[in-house]
Amino acid sequence: MGAVSPGTDPVDVLVKRLDPELPLPVRSHAGDAGVDLVTAVDVELGPGERAVVPTGVAIALPDGYAAFVHPRSGLAARAGLGLVNAPGTVDSGYRGEIKLIVINHDPARTLELRRGDRVAQLVFQRVERATFVEVEALPGSQRASGGQGSTGGAAALSSAGISAVKGTDE
Repeated sequence: MGAVSPGTDPVDVLVKRLDPELPLPVRSHAGDAGVDLVTAVDVELGPGERAVVPTGVAIALPDGYAAFVHPRSGLAARAGLGLVNAPGTVDSGYRGEIKLIVINHDPARTLELRRGDRVAQLVFQRVERATFVEVEALPGSQRASGGQGSTGGAAALSSAGISAVKGTDE
């Protein structure tokens, strides 16, 4: 999986190549967090259209790990390509083909993806399991229940005029 930081061991991920003509996931540069995923088919997306695209690979992650599918920033910035559910989650128990739910955000141009194009990246993370403890009240914090822009930081937040969803108390 490429170079790793001192003191860290790479996790072994079993990979099954479902299409022998496509490359296995690989890092573009030694320090990259993710490995590239490619399209297994040609895809043409009109403005606003989305599609489920196969990648030609399936993986088996060790228990306690998950993989997250992220968009590639260059395609997003230059072509308007996005992932509908970014990041997409690949759980350790999933053994099927990794598929990408892509969308063309460009309002005017058709987007063409060719078989073998690098269109997403897969990032591996150790995940914590949680148990839930029901309580009558939560402990206080400085932020309290402030959310959806309550900490500021962008001019658009002061003039956005976004209303709360009916049934909420904000």
